Amino acid sequence: MDEKVSCLIGLQTRGNFYKVELGLTTLLRNCLESETENLKSILSSYVDHFQSLDSEDAGWGCGWRNIQMLSSHLLAQRPEAREVLFGGSGFVPDIPSLQRWLEIAWEKGFDVPGAAQLDHVVYGSKKWIGTTECAALLRSFALRARVVDFGPKEESKSVVGTSVDKTVDKVRNDKMDNSEVKKSEAYQVLMDFVWNYFSDKNAIQFGQQHVMISEKTPLYFQHDGHSRSIVGVQAKHQQNGYLAYNLLVLDPTHSTPALERSLMKKIGWQKLIKKGRNTLKKPQYQLCYVDPGIASEEEMEKLKTIDSVFLES
Repeated sequence: MDEKVSCLIGLQTRGNFYKVELGLTTLLRNCLESETENLKSILSSYVDHFQSLDSEDAGWGCGWRNIQMLSSHLLAQRPEAREVLFGGSGFVPDIPSLQRWLEIAWEKGFDVPGAAQLDHVVYGSKKWIGTTECAALLRSFALRARVVDFGPKEESKSVVGTSVDKTVDKVRNDKMDNSEVKKSEAYQVLMDFVWNYFSDKNAIQFGQQHVMISEKTPLYFQHDGHSRSIVGVQAKHQQNGYLAYNLLVLDPTHSTPALERSLMKKIGWQKLIKKGRNTLKKPQYQLCYVDPGIASEEEMEKLKTIDSVFLES
């Protein structure tokens, strides 16, 4: 195993992507600050956009692209993650290299059921992956990747002792207090969770500002048929007293240069990035994010099992 890891560290290839010179989140923040409505937005501090390419992964690679986006944040913003991710290489690997890293995670015993489901092989294939594969890969580097499920009623599974539990409790309390939220409205449970996540359970104080930066990682955002990355959230107070939310989303199928132009000109960017309740039609969603810190050896053994928090919608 050690030989495989050493070999991969030496042979892995840096993932190619279009680098936004001024920084994607900086441009997005400028756009959000230029809005005149009574809106409050919270953004993840840094992320690079990795787009799917026709010549490489169009139609199947969105999951890998979201892992790359999440990894770009971890490498830029979390020194402890930078030291351990991808053998300390300091860069985001390409998809074939990530496929190798996932197979090594499986060999180490992470997500045994998931490995079996994909026949223990992804390298060189066009197999779709999701949040559990993202979590398994990142956990194999001792990172505390967490998974949250949203969907129709079933038995809830909770990860004890993680920061997600407090956020989940806040969402459940909000849901019970809001009689207008129907059980069928999966979007509301999801939106409440995302707001509480980025606002750190409302610890962020806006004051006179209406755009704030969060230390939280972007969210790997999975649903049937596609996955994207949530890099922030926006809220608007309505006359009925409730909050209307927009998720701020980066889609791997979008062109990065086109995204950059739209943000720089402040034209059409809302359609590309803002996703409100009308866009959330799926019955089930999954999120993956990374808590701070490095897991101990004892914790690593527990992390091999990918348990998720379940929120009924």
